[in-house]
Amino acid sequence: MTTITLITGASRGLGRNTALSIARAGGDVIITYQSRAEDAQAVVAEIAALGRKAVAFQLDSGNIGSFASFVQQLRGTLRETWGRDRFDHLVNNAGHGEHAALTDTTEAQFDRLVDVHFKGVFFLTAALLPLLADGGRIVNLSSGLTRLTIPGYAAYAAMKGAVEVMTRYMAKEFGARGIAVNTVAPGAIETDFGGGAVRDNPDLNRMLAQMTALGRVGVADDIGPMIAGLLAPGNRWVTGQRIEVSGGQAL
Repeated sequence: MTTITLITGASRGLGRNTALSIARAGGDVIITYQSRAEDAQAVVAEIAALGRKAVAFQLDSGNIGSFASFVQQLRGTLRETWGRDRFDHLVNNAGHGEHAALTDTTEAQFDRLVDVHFKGVFFLTAALLPLLADGGRIVNLSSGLTRLTIPGYAAYAAMKGAVEVMTRYMAKEFGARGIAVNTVAPGAIETDFGGGAVRDNPDLNRMLAQMTALGRVGVADDIGPMIAGLLAPGNRWVTGQRIEVSGGQAL
């Protein structure tokens, strides 16, 4: 049976690449986006061109009050599009960056990071659990910044650290249903995340490349296929793990 993977924040960047990687491997995909409807529909079209099914939903991953209606929409789409009541994989990818010194971080910045990266992941996963198939998979996105420190990312990294602890608890609590839960922690990646700093700042790019065993920073194609591989049948015995995908950054 074809797998169905739900990926949050998949209109661009790592989410988009993950969606396309899963489609290339033969899976169908449901993506969410916050505001980039046109970009999301472009991803749906790319997946359709690969011969797979895809649907896009608008969702603010930090708006916990919207999750109940999202679940109802999703339930209807699963039945109408796939003739199924459940999907197979959840990738909690949606997120944004905030770069500010700890003492300069505002309460509004902090609260938004909590809502999107931690509280949103916690409650969206709980809301979707009845629709996730037994034996399914969950991947939560973290960051290499939970292992190494770069000034200006204290609040962001703290949220991702919380996600890593939460992942282990999810793996334990959902294990009775055969659901594997892991964290993927990308290193420095050339995307538009954080204003495109790694991609567009040559000095920063060079510095990070020098810190990396494989001699360069990452690109989206280093992450999406890895997540698709983690969701493949051969990785059914991996759960509760933090898997860093960084090319050997700061070893």
